Amino acid sequence: MAKPIYWADGYVDKLCDAKDAISKIRPGQRVFISSSCGEPQHLVKELSNLSSRFTDLEIVRLLSLESTPITLIANRSHSQQFNIRSFYLGSAKPKLISKNARFITPINLSQIPRLFKTRRFPINAALIQVSPPDDFGWMSLGISVDISKAAAESADLVIAQVNPRMPRVLGQSFIHVNDVDHIVEHEEELLSIQEMPEIESANTIARHISRVIEDGSTLQTSLGATINATLLCLADKNDLGIHTQYLTDGIMRLVSMGVVTNRAKGFNDGKLVASSAVGSTTFYDFLDDNPAIEFHPSDYVNDPRVISRHSNMVSMNTAMAIDLTGQVAADALPYNNFTGVNGMLDFIRGTAMSPNGKSVLMLTATADQGKESRIVPFLEDTAVVVPRGDVQYVVTEFGIVNLFGKSIQERALALISIAHPDFRDYLFEQAKKRDFIDISRKLKESIRGVYPLKLEEVVKINNIPVTFRPAKTVDERRIQEHYYTMNRKDVISRFFHEKKSFVHDQIEGTFEIDYINDLTIVAIVGEVGFGKVIAVGEYLRNPVVNMAEIAFSVSTEWQGKGIARLLQTKLAEAARLNGIKGLVAYTSPQNRGMIRLFNTLPYEVSTEYDEDMLILSCLFSTPKEKEAQ
Repeated sequence: MAKPIYWADGYVDKLCDAKDAISKIRPGQRVFISSSCGEPQHLVKELSNLSSRFTDLEIVRLLSLESTPITLIANRSHSQQFNIRSFYLGSAKPKLISKNARFITPINLSQIPRLFKTRRFPINAALIQVSPPDDFGWMSLGISVDISKAAAESADLVIAQVNPRMPRVLGQSFIHVNDVDHIVEHEEELLSIQEMPEIESANTIARHISRVIEDGSTLQTSLGATINATLLCLADKNDLGIHTQYLTDGIMRLVSMGVVTNRAKGFNDGKLVASSAVGSTTFYDFLDDNPAIEFHPSDYVNDPRVISRHSNMVSMNTAMAIDLTGQVAADALPYNNFTGVNGMLDFIRGTAMSPNGKSVLMLTATADQGKESRIVPFLEDTAVVVPRGDVQYVVTEFGIVNLFGKSIQERALALISIAHPDFRDYLFEQAKKRDFIDISRKLKESIRGVYPLKLEEVVKINNIPVTFRPAKTVDERRIQEHYYTMNRKDVISRFFHEKKSFVHDQIEGTFEIDYINDLTIVAIVGEVGFGKVIAVGEYLRNPVVNMAEIAFSVSTEWQGKGIARLLQTKLAEAARLNGIKGLVAYTSPQNRGMIRLFNTLPYEVSTEYDEDMLILSCLFSTPKEKEAQ
């Protein structure tokens, strides 16, 4: 039996230059290249330089950036030299690469390592980039563990570029010197990305998302400007955890601020877990030998069973388009680099099985500088990445809706409400034509209004979070349920007569609003999209006198807790900002509660009678004089 070779001696024996190593690859072979910022640039450049020697090489990769050396292969190659098989095209979409779209292999990221290991998809050669070996001969795959580890472990030929700039990350990121065939030492800067530009729509989307993320949540994030903005909006959260495909500079900032502690994950507590990293040089230094960070392959990180073990798991991914039934398409977007399509469905389904899990899909409302809507009637010629049954939260800069458990009509109305106002008329008419919504429905001003996010507020009452916000079209059923559960006395007080029916045609003004002339604010307890309406406050502007009539209703069990006063304050603020002169309330002289409530307004109140009705009014131009001290 041959005597085992000490790994350090083997390392020396395997050293060679890039040209010699690449020359071991044979025509017609399948070559894997480590993905994204872990791409071994020096080896890829040499492969490109030697392209004339090869015919029918199949280049296998997960994704790459537009500026990476792998684009050189496409720019210099001819069809008989290279096929570029991608599991996701990413943002690398110059014309020559996009011509290889037929070689994209749709598959969930969690399944790719098995594809390699079982040799159903044999890898002949793997080009990887690693850190220098430690004292025991182990080299780290650093910022690209994902599917690179499985490719390296199952390839016939492994060529490793040893780069001192590659961080040594902990977890299942290591490959031993004895398990590679050729070693090329070459130091160079790792690929990195610049800070995303600030985009106002991304900032608005981020503010919507931050409202549904609770303290102690475990997050998965894709990449892009919107995600970056979302991470910035989480600065006031506590004890967040990370289990994600990609780590970024934004996550590093949350760790440094003490927002991410990983203490409440419920699984892998204390550890920040990922499979890849994309960011700056400073960020890569942060990863190096950091005991709080572990990198694992994609068949672990993206396994829905592993994802589901985390408490309050929240997946946040970017979509390209969604139709009115909830089907989602996903692809590379400007300033998004890559959306993580392959891992998206893994995380959405794993999150659905997590205790209190939430999956969030975000997209800007328009594309092509506002000329096209990303919310479309139906996805007919675009690949569906997320089936409608898996979709939960959807967010644009115009709002957030929860489609889980909703009917086609409820989904259509919800998505129209967060589409760009310029496209809502078209979407509404298309929805009627396709029988997504009742053909008798009329397009009210509410469907065109821009949701006033500034009026949203969460207030704790008896230690229960109560959300005060403008009503949306999707609130119809819940507002009806609120009215149906009111007692007879409260119904008469609100509607001035006994009322037992609250069908759509009778109360449509409550939820068909334009946020300026006809505003309804609801108080809700419970999960977004499933909460219970416990109070409703409304104002309706009279254009003749430019005054707004207000009215309230509060569920019996929530009366006497200051909810009506909070609603009134918000209605007064909104009316004043919308150029309305003042407020009017019609009530019974016996309704002492309403009279006291109206008199809490910080304006001079006038009182007059109209037969058996008491009319209270105030002008915003006549504030009450401050009481003498």
